Amino acid sequence: MRVVILGAGFGGLELTARLSDAVADRVDVTLIDQSDAFVFGYSKIDVLFGKAELDDVRVRYRDLTKPGVEFRQERIVSIDPRAKRVVTEAGTYDADILVVALGADLDPAATPGLVDGGFEFYSPEGARRANQALAGFGGGDVIIGVLSPAFKCPPAPSETALLLHDFLVGRRVRDKSTIRVINPMGSPVPVSPDTSEALLAAFAERDIEFWGGATVTSLDSATNVASLDDGRTASYDLFLAVPVHVAPRVVVDAGLIESDGWIAVDTTTFATKFSDVYAVGDVSSAPVPRAGVFAEGEAATVADGLIARLAGGDPPPPYTGAASCYIEFGDDTVARVDVEFLGGAGPTGAFAPPSVEIAAEKLEFGASRRARWFGTD
Repeated sequence: MRVVILGAGFGGLELTARLSDAVADRVDVTLIDQSDAFVFGYSKIDVLFGKAELDDVRVRYRDLTKPGVEFRQERIVSIDPRAKRVVTEAGTYDADILVVALGADLDPAATPGLVDGGFEFYSPEGARRANQALAGFGGGDVIIGVLSPAFKCPPAPSETALLLHDFLVGRRVRDKSTIRVINPMGSPVPVSPDTSEALLAAFAERDIEFWGGATVTSLDSATNVASLDDGRTASYDLFLAVPVHVAPRVVVDAGLIESDGWIAVDTTTFATKFSDVYAVGDVSSAPVPRAGVFAEGEAATVADGLIARLAGGDPPPPYTGAASCYIEFGDDTVARVDVEFLGGAGPTGAFAPPSVEIAAEKLEFGASRRARWFGTD
């Protein structure tokens, strides 16, 4: 069986590892990504605040040693989902099983004024540029703006605000600064009221404002004023942006996108409307947050289904949308929210308060994924 996986993020790497570990002798896996390295999403926050250099958090794909897997660093030119054919700048790949795990692209230009008037920190390079802006920041009004309702890692803007507080305190400019989070979601983590309450309490302790249910629609870089969709305006000296997220252009051109802008999937199998074509992660319309841990769970569902098909076993149980997300609270502590979106009880979220023990758990989470995905100790 020829399996071609497009995108080597959480979803692509988890699927690759599971197939390699279980049926390496019965599948030929080709993993394609235009980048040369994987970066955990949470590592971008470390880059933003100067806790790590970008090169330090890059896990090189050349180190991937999983049996039965070939990694190709190539830019995808076109996808034909009916023929299950992929064309890159370097060649053509025909698949028996095609899995689209290309994630969501960032579109800073979708918000007028952002390119000239703010800094996105959601890409590795963007986090590095924003860090350079922070390095020269002497105090003032800071806005952390979420510019669309569908974005990666819903807790990230909140943890950015808390870590920014610590950063400005360390630079002795916190008393000269304001921090405001503007988020289209009505609360920091809607699925878990306890988590949202804890974050809002932490904001209040640190004099951080949260403007929920509002979206910045444009920036005026000449006056440093942000305009909101509810008619309000807010001034800023530094604007840190979570940009509008969109499906990759090559996915749109392939005819995979539905009216909501994402790939429709059957959430029990993650099959698309095309035979033997699957989609996992941020690029799909699955009703779960866009975050790596959910892409990982979706990929596990696809992998278990393919393994069962090869082995002649029963199909795996339906995906429940269960995952744990870590939230930096500052002072070297981390909280965790355990959520489930597609179980019988509906969306639920249980909050584990910040602690140094959960901070260590987060470190182990990253180490275990590197070991499993890349086949290294």
